Amino acid sequence: MAVTEETSTDPLVAELRSWLEENWDPDLTLAEWWELLGVSGWCAPTLPSNAYGKGLSRSDANKVGKTIAEFGAVGAPGGLGLLLAAPTIATHGTQEQIDLYVRDIVTGQQAWCQLFSEPGAGSDLAGLTTKAELDGEEWIVTGQKVWTSLGQTADMGMLIARTNPDAPKHQGITWMACDMHQDAVDMRPLIEMTGHAMFNEVFLTEARVPDSAVIGGVNNGWAATNTTLANERAGLGAGGGSGGSGLTPGTIAGMLDKRAGDFAPDPAKAKTAGTTPRARAGSSMWEDLARGLGKNTDPVIRQDLVRLHIMNRLGQMNTDRLKAVKAGGGDIPGMANISKLAMSDLMRLTRDLGLRLVGPAGTLHAYTEEQRVALDAATGNPMLAMITGTALYAQAPPIYGGTDQIQKNIIGERVLGLPKEPGDFKTTPFSELPKNA
Repeated sequence: MAVTEETSTDPLVAELRSWLEENWDPDLTLAEWWELLGVSGWCAPTLPSNAYGKGLSRSDANKVGKTIAEFGAVGAPGGLGLLLAAPTIATHGTQEQIDLYVRDIVTGQQAWCQLFSEPGAGSDLAGLTTKAELDGEEWIVTGQKVWTSLGQTADMGMLIARTNPDAPKHQGITWMACDMHQDAVDMRPLIEMTGHAMFNEVFLTEARVPDSAVIGGVNNGWAATNTTLANERAGLGAGGGSGGSGLTPGTIAGMLDKRAGDFAPDPAKAKTAGTTPRARAGSSMWEDLARGLGKNTDPVIRQDLVRLHIMNRLGQMNTDRLKAVKAGGGDIPGMANISKLAMSDLMRLTRDLGLRLVGPAGTLHAYTEEQRVALDAATGNPMLAMITGTALYAQAPPIYGGTDQIQKNIIGERVLGLPKEPGDFKTTPFSELPKNA
């Protein structure tokens, strides 16, 4: 590999490229490669060193992901394990739990899903009613979850359940690592208006979770839950990752025994491509599309392209600013919520810009691969399915991960100090609360 100017001046990049030159082998299986990448700390570099990371900032982690892609090696596994479960367990778990769960996450051995929302507890997550009762050294869990992303390929679930209904609703919740392979877990896909089924509803009927799988202590799950949510909102706001491969980990997806080199990126393309969904949304792809459709001189289109670029840059700068403040022992209250709100605005702008670019063709959408082939042939625009899919999907981000309204409530109450809704909901036992209170 040629030595770039950045390689010669950036010690982090030089160290990583040296490691890649010594370890990357396209003939390894994905499992073998992710094992090397995971235990080295380069898979999840923002995690602390005792949790298979390197304690790097998000901006440096993005640099790591970009360097791996430019080298032509496969990046970190995709999914919610790295984004949510690993940082939560690293923060609240014991070292034994970190070695048990986080290691399998960073090496791609297990995929995770999030068992948080319920039909009656979405925006008011602490109103959940899934119950867990201790039976010897196991918890027996019964209840229903919904909007479970990527549950079809999950080996493990981040489960929150009510373990003490007589405590106030935020104080009787426990965060657990739940085995998704057991018969007591019933996964049912939810077909979206995009035609895909990223989300699921999950029914737990006396599912069993070992007491050793409780993360952060019994009835102390709200603290761990907030860590999960903060990582979710920060990750979504920053684009969802740090240059991972996007490949699905775990035993269900069936990719672990595949040749790693077959999924390696093109180094030439990696140098010009964004490393995150946010970067891709604001990349030159949209400019190229506008140019190809002859709309790059339209003043409204040009203004939206500039807005998209500015929003992306602001998101990246806010992320870097937060990391710098935290490195000095401080914090920027509400930044994760602000980032989540900004991501919703970004998705809406991307939706509107895409539909404005394709015009009436935006009313056409392919729900299957066969329809996509026919649509491409009819319109002569292979980008159309991506644009219409993005437009349909854009309604989801303002809802999942905490609605925009919830983010504004958190900023108002916890950051600005505005008065909360009246009532003694924080001290009243959950069993005595009216439903959804």
